[in-house]
Amino acid sequence: MKLWYDRKSKDPTYFVQLGIRNGKKTTIKNIARIGRHSELLGITDDPLSYAREQVAKYNEEAKNNNQVSLELKINFAEKLKADNATASSSRQLNIGYFFLQQLYHDLEIGSFFDTATAGSKIAFDPNLVNRFLTCARILHPDSKLGTYRHLADFYEQPRFDYMHIMRTMDIMEEHYDEYIAHLFEKSRNIVKRDTSVCFYDCSNYYFETGTEDDDYVDEVTGETARGLRKYGPSKEHRPNPIVEMGLFMDREGIPLSMCITSGSDNEQTTAIPLEKKLTQMFKGKKFIYCADAGLGSLNIRNFNSMGGRAFIVTQSVKKLSGTLKEAVFNDYGYRLLSSDLPVTIQDMKAFDRFDKGNKELYNDRAYKILQADKAFDLGLYEEKILKNGKVKMVKSKATVKQKIIITFSRKMMEYQRRIRNRQIKRAEKMLATLDPDTYKKGSHDVTRFIKRTSSTKSGEEVTDLYELDRSAIEEEEKYDGYYAVATNLDDPAKTIIEISSNRYKIEDCFRVMKTNLSARPVYHQKPERIVAHFMICYTALLVYRLLEAKLDRYGTHFTIENIIETLNNMEVANIEDMCYMSTYNNSQVCTALNAVFDLGLDKKYYQPKELNKKIKKISR
Repeated sequence: MKLWYDRKSKDPTYFVQLGIRNGKKTTIKNIARIGRHSELLGITDDPLSYAREQVAKYNEEAKNNNQVSLELKINFAEKLKADNATASSSRQLNIGYFFLQQLYHDLEIGSFFDTATAGSKIAFDPNLVNRFLTCARILHPDSKLGTYRHLADFYEQPRFDYMHIMRTMDIMEEHYDEYIAHLFEKSRNIVKRDTSVCFYDCSNYYFETGTEDDDYVDEVTGETARGLRKYGPSKEHRPNPIVEMGLFMDREGIPLSMCITSGSDNEQTTAIPLEKKLTQMFKGKKFIYCADAGLGSLNIRNFNSMGGRAFIVTQSVKKLSGTLKEAVFNDYGYRLLSSDLPVTIQDMKAFDRFDKGNKELYNDRAYKILQADKAFDLGLYEEKILKNGKVKMVKSKATVKQKIIITFSRKMMEYQRRIRNRQIKRAEKMLATLDPDTYKKGSHDVTRFIKRTSSTKSGEEVTDLYELDRSAIEEEEKYDGYYAVATNLDDPAKTIIEISSNRYKIEDCFRVMKTNLSARPVYHQKPERIVAHFMICYTALLVYRLLEAKLDRYGTHFTIENIIETLNNMEVANIEDMCYMSTYNNSQVCTALNAVFDLGLDKKYYQPKELNKKIKKISR
């Protein structure tokens, strides 16, 4: 603060003047009136010296108490300035993204782009583009154009062109493997990564188009370049072209690596190539491969039986051979998972589940271990090339050293039967209004409980009778409560089951990416842009999971909805270019975030230089 007065005036008025710099803009305000020269002569012989003393007091108060007294004049008749924008926009600025930016900075992605663009003559900052694409994907997921149009909502109000977004995406795709490896390597400096078990799963994402990509054959080399957008078995049962994403995560649910493949590819073919890249990232460190039955093919189990690797995959009890099924339903050799005491399945099914004394037993599981080295016994298939060159899948006769852990849960049995009983009631209602001309039977819906019996008399038309298939219901009930896991580890059954039970975390990764980050539908057409889109979504997922992990380590856990809502609501309003005022309250999430990251975003007022200093420190 400084003293201001009109030096040309014979009777000047003295003011305390405050200069505030916000970026390239400097705002000067008279915050206090000391008095006219003639007025001050009544209390001092030297009004100028007195005025300077008053300014010194203001500066001392501001230094000691970190506060400034302002005289604010409000003109309630003042109109808004005219603007050429079609629609009005909010003047509040988001600062909640500072927490995301801190993690982005700690990942040192700026250094990656420095290396990737070394020697090029690009006139824009790809790191700046990717930074705000990542933050916007978490806070306000939208198309690239939609994100570009709302850049002014961020405190920094970054400036770059839409074409720079496309060019940044091209740079990212060109350095795909390096980018994914860089994120993993730098994330280890933020939180300790537990890669002793790596969980793998696949999902697919649809496009807002009805046409799939054509395959392209190079006329010179004869190589076939497959289109990414292809028709395939959609997880959401949509009739749109899709792409496949394979995702590895660690034991805490933090992503490790990903791949994008054609929507028509068999997801089982994606695991081994990505696992090889993961092994390189780990510099040869061994890990346990864990996945569901759909990603536990014979090739995958064989691959993870070599080089000191190991696997844990779920196994369908229904696909076991007759010999193994007989061993499963043979009520001998079962033990409680909690205590390893002998137990029978008959006892597990018979106890009173409503008795409070049986609560622990109700939540417990019985288990049995079966040796199952023959792939044929597990219903596994392998490719066989016929004489005509065609490939046929046949039951494998190979041998893979492994064992099957069979578990039975009374709690799961009751749940499955409750679901089935509801489906049976729906099937009964369907029978009452069934139209034979439009009736179609599905393998997984309620129609699997309806059977058709055709009968005819000599010379008469065939008559179809539709009724509940009691035998199908009884056959399905046999498997209620049973669950199986295949592994080549010698660890205790309880340890194996606990590891396998964490597979839900990777399902949650896909849920977050699809629901909260709106990774689909995808609007890009070029393959490199499609891949880059998912690289941005992957970065956003990684940043969010790291933030979640740091909060968990601090001893607090919140839902993703609560965290994103808090970050979105952390906005500030510009008060006459003098300061910024918070328009959010200090919630539990806000308190925890400030405690973990120490950014000091829990104040009511901020000086522009204060916020500028914070973001400058973490903007690379």
